[in-house]
Amino acid sequence: MSLHYPPKSPFQTERRKRLRISIPMGEGKQGALVVEMPNTSNQNPITQLQNKFKELETNFKGWLSKQSLPVEAAVVTATSGLQGAAIGGFMGTLTQDMSSSLPTPPPTANLNPQAMASFQQAQALAGGPLVQARNFAVMTGANAGISCVLKRIRGKEDVQSSMAAAFGSGALFSLVSGMGGPNPVPNALTSGIFFALVQGGLFELGRKFSQPPAEDTHYVRTRSLLSSLGLQNYEKNFKKGLLTDTTLPLLTDSALRDVRIPPGPRLLILDCIQRDPELRKRRR
Repeated sequence: MSLHYPPKSPFQTERRKRLRISIPMGEGKQGALVVEMPNTSNQNPITQLQNKFKELETNFKGWLSKQSLPVEAAVVTATSGLQGAAIGGFMGTLTQDMSSSLPTPPPTANLNPQAMASFQQAQALAGGPLVQARNFAVMTGANAGISCVLKRIRGKEDVQSSMAAAFGSGALFSLVSGMGGPNPVPNALTSGIFFALVQGGLFELGRKFSQPPAEDTHYVRTRSLLSSLGLQNYEKNFKKGLLTDTTLPLLTDSALRDVRIPPGPRLLILDCIQRDPELRKRRR
């Protein structure tokens, strides 16, 4: 058996590696088997890196899902805390100049508790890279860890779990950052409630915009059929005539004509329905 690589043609439109395998056929004859393999060396390095990262991420999530709850919670908290620390360190470089410009009251200054608390809160929000890295690490790590535990225990991820995780992260952020001032516990509760309300609102807002309108749920199969034929412009005709997914097996030429669909698209739609095994079975 011998391997031969044919010379590359300048007119090839797709760069591939061709592997020619010569196979003895008997009586001095040989057959050739040509196998084309993608030339990965010509791929974009950024694309290769992205694919490798996705593969590692998928393998990591698969491994993590098989671990016990304490192990999963610890790993999720640690990784999220590191991400938060990186974000906080970057934010701290931006607020470092702000913290240096804040006036420092002399030790003998008699400031009322409210003014001192406001000053401490300003220092906490305008700390340097190390301070902000610590604050963000606690906040993101606590949020991810609590969410992980609640998801494993409750078996789902909903607005209640999201708000509970946000409350814990907000309270810990207030305690660690020193925003609480002379009354750390009440301020931690206040910060936790604020974080929970914001997170709950964002969760509901994201869920609302991520879901299609109620009427669109009746045209999922119709939209897919029209898109496969390149006739997605006629979706509005189906909606105008109330031709939902349940009416697909019942469609006739006259029904499509009534919603002002031209003859050519009508033929394509009816032919596609006729060739679909599920729709053809329901049509009988």
